[in-house]
Amino acid sequence: MSRRSVLLVAVLPTLALALQRAGTGRTPQFENDAVKVWKTVILPHQPLEMHRHENGRVLVALRGGTIRIVPQLGEPHNLTWETGKAYWLPADPPGELHADENAGKDEIEVVVVELKR
Repeated sequence: MSRRSVLLVAVLPTLALALQRAGTGRTPQFENDAVKVWKTVILPHQPLEMHRHENGRVLVALRGGTIRIVPQLGEPHNLTWETGKAYWLPADPPGELHADENAGKDEIEVVVVELKR
């Protein structure tokens, strides 16, 4: 085996793990005056940073699962989304931040369509 092959075999697992860890987050899809659309991927036991939602939104679960909502103040709670189903989520209360954590063992992937006021 050549030195390049040995290096590639040694580096690929580390690179794959790094790419997997980088997979949690939001990817913008579309935005205009009426809506903002993004795709969110949350890997198992990975949190999204603290954030808030100013407006109500529709969430479509491409890969469902259970999300643990962790508010900055107050008690955490879980939401379970089934693959292929759509859900309505209201705007967050003024000034309230929360983090979302994937409580399951499989990746969660959703598309969110936030209505603008």
